[in-house]
Amino acid sequence: MSTGTRELAAIVLAAGKGTRMKSDLHKVLHPIAGRAMLDHLLESVAALGPSRTVLVAGHGREQLERATAGRAIIAVQEPQLGTGHAVQQAEAALAGFAGDVLILYGDVPFVRAETLRAMLERLHAGDAPAVVVLGFEPGEPGHYGRVIAGADGRIARMVEYKDASEEERACRLCNSGLMAVGAADLFDLLSRVGNDNAQGEYYLVDIVNIARDEGRASAVVVTDCPDEVVGINSRAELAAAEAQWQALRRAEAMAEGASLRAPETVFFSYDTRLGRDVTVEPHVVFGPGVTVHDNVRIKAFSHLEGCELHPGSQAGPFARLRPGATLEKDSFVGNFVEVKNAVLHEGAKASHLTYLGDADVGAGANIGAGTITCNYDGYFKHRTLIGERAFIGSNSALVAPVAVGADAIVAAGSTVTRDVAPGELRMVRAEQMVKPGWADRFHDAMKRKKAERRG
Repeated sequence: MSTGTRELAAIVLAAGKGTRMKSDLHKVLHPIAGRAMLDHLLESVAALGPSRTVLVAGHGREQLERATAGRAIIAVQEPQLGTGHAVQQAEAALAGFAGDVLILYGDVPFVRAETLRAMLERLHAGDAPAVVVLGFEPGEPGHYGRVIAGADGRIARMVEYKDASEEERACRLCNSGLMAVGAADLFDLLSRVGNDNAQGEYYLVDIVNIARDEGRASAVVVTDCPDEVVGINSRAELAAAEAQWQALRRAEAMAEGASLRAPETVFFSYDTRLGRDVTVEPHVVFGPGVTVHDNVRIKAFSHLEGCELHPGSQAGPFARLRPGATLEKDSFVGNFVEVKNAVLHEGAKASHLTYLGDADVGAGANIGAGTITCNYDGYFKHRTLIGERAFIGSNSALVAPVAVGADAIVAAGSTVTRDVAPGELRMVRAEQMVKPGWADRFHDAMKRKKAERRG
């Protein structure tokens, strides 16, 4: 990728210990909308087509190596001596690289690809800034580092809050920490960064000041969406980021033609796909891997994951669709129905209190309440095949592997262990025992015993 013909590399800083998260899981691997915050960031980076991505790790390095699985080169920062020192650890991984470099943070997951492109475009503008900094104006600047810049975006000075004067702290333009810079400039400037500051650390922002002292200006690009550069350092901030993401996704879903009856109670995953004229009732949760086509209704208190719902199908209330579940056109699963690795073909229905696992339910088939496909023998999974228009009576158990033919009927209360031929009735019940008067005699005896105990 490039602006022009220059290659692009990304350096992602993720060496911090994340102590405020109080977790054995690396901070940047905590999920938002079912996806690690690091993966949210890497998706935006991938949209720009970098030739190299370097992840600077420290604590939890092994977790990051497993999570990125070859998608990034791991560089190690040990000990942690500041952001400038962290970026220096990527120098070996970028040996021979002469393109543009984006410097990003693993705990700042929501930066948009278009924002990164704007930074690169500014880097190649006519005034050729040495460094491009992504700035933002939060509602409360607090302890963020400040960017002192002119109306043209050229930076006069950058300063960390702890080292800033009162006048500089009054500036509302803050440093997100994200930068774009040419590789040769980056490592040359970093080699001259010192640690004479309140923290005794090597600050990345000092490359801007060093370039300025050498007569080279840097520039700031200000995002129009300050929320995209919010960092996450604690469980509370993680929850706030989840809420932020969900609010944006709900608005997007409704703008694209879905009806959410109580938007604040619906939770999406990062890859949820909704068609037009989809209705989602209150308290519905979408896990990863859900595709919902047009004109689908999902009723209240349903949970969906790894499934696909075709036009006209319905699920819920209180339905659970697990990975591999497919509802084809006009099929229906109702309250307290669980479907896993199973297909309900056109018009098939299971209205209530049913488990369909590893099954194929033919078009127009009806599954009665309390039906179970017994798909697991303790060692292996087996499949149940139910033919078109078959009728499975309530409280039936279909012990897989087994097939029920088209138009067959399984009588209520049956346990089916052998295939049922098309058009056949299968009834598997013990003979009923009838003892006239037995219940009356039983009640009389029990009442006498109870009276004797009270006496």
